[in-house]
This record gives sequence, structure tokens and C-alpha cells, in this order.
Amino acid sequence: MPRFGNIAIASVTVAALCSGAWLLGSGAESHAPPQPSAAQASARADREQSAAPALPPSPPDRIRIPSIRVDAPLMGLLLTPQGSLDVPPAEKKNLAGWYEAGTTPGETGTAIVAGHVDNAEGPAVFYDLGALKKGSSIEVQRRDGATAVFSVDAVEVYEARNFPDEKVYGAARRPELRVITCGGGYSKTTGYQGNVVVFAHLTGSH
Repeated sequence: MPRFGNIAIASVTVAALCSGAWLLGSGAESHAPPQPSAAQASARADREQSAAPALPPSPPDRIRIPSIRVDAPLMGLLLTPQGSLDVPPAEKKNLAGWYEAGTTPGETGTAIVAGHVDNAEGPAVFYDLGALKKGSSIEVQRRDGATAVFSVDAVEVYEARNFPDEKVYGAARRPELRVITCGGGYSKTTGYQGNVVVFAHLTGSH
């Protein structure tokens, strides 16, 4: 499969995830998804933790995050003509996607997974992503039969206009994972104003 640096993804990567159609349609901003606290932000120690040995490349088929009850299939995503990451169909609320022109989850580098926070009918696959805590486990089932196990280093939220492309998409010297959805403030005019990003590193496989 073709492989390109993740940093090529534009800062509007997940804009299409962020319409907030459910909040807009219900008129119930009290239903806004949870957002990470400052205590879940990254620290230098998080970035220095050693990782498990890297796995060979293999496409992922499923992602599980037990602590927030996520168990979802993964589809491949590529870039749109505008340079942003394409997104899973909004009507399939329990479907996430991975950037298939980049690193596969478990190999050395930064693998990218993205999914909707909600759709017109209600919460979607990553609605509770902002409630994830440091140390939580993320499992990615791969097509080669292995399951890559990641430990969460940080959960952060960024305004779209200040999205840190290099921090999120930049190359890593160990196997890392980013899980991205919408978050931050919400506007009835433009939807969610930013993104929730989970930073994790490989701690094992089975």
C-alpha cells in the first residue's frame, strides 16, 4: 500500500466529523459530549515511556476501548482533494476509520484513527472519547491476527484554529496511536469548534 507522512494531512483533517447535527437538531446543548480535563494533558514523562517492540505492518480491522465501551470496526480513510482526511459515513455511527496511507497501528510511527462524535440520530462511536483517562487501554485488532495494545498517555482538546499538526501527526520513534474526534466549544452555526485527541503508545500485543 502507498505510504506517506501523516504531516501531509491538513489541519482541517476532521472538520467533517464536527457538524454536531444531533445537538443542533435536538436543541439540547446539555447533551454535549464529555471533554478532557487539564489533568489528562501530556507531560514529558508520558513521552519518555518505553514502548513494546514494534509489530510488522498490517491493516487494522477493529478498535476496542473497554473503559468507554467502544467496540467498532475500522474502515480505511484517504485524503480528500482538499487535503483533509476523509471520514466514515455519518449514518454508520459505530464505524471508525484509520489513515491507510500512513502508519498501521502497532508498527513504528504514528497511526491515525478518527470517528464521529455524533450524528443526526444521537451519540456516535467516539462520543465518550473525552472521558478517557491516562493509563486506559486501547486494543486494535489487526488483519494479521495480532491485537496491538496501547496505553493512553494523554487526552487533550484543541481549538480548530490552533490545532497542533506536528504534535498530533508528526513522526514518532516508537509505535504510537492517535484517536481523534470532535470536541471543544459548540456553535449552532458551525458545530464543534475543535477536536479531542487521544495520545497512546504500544505496550504489548497478543
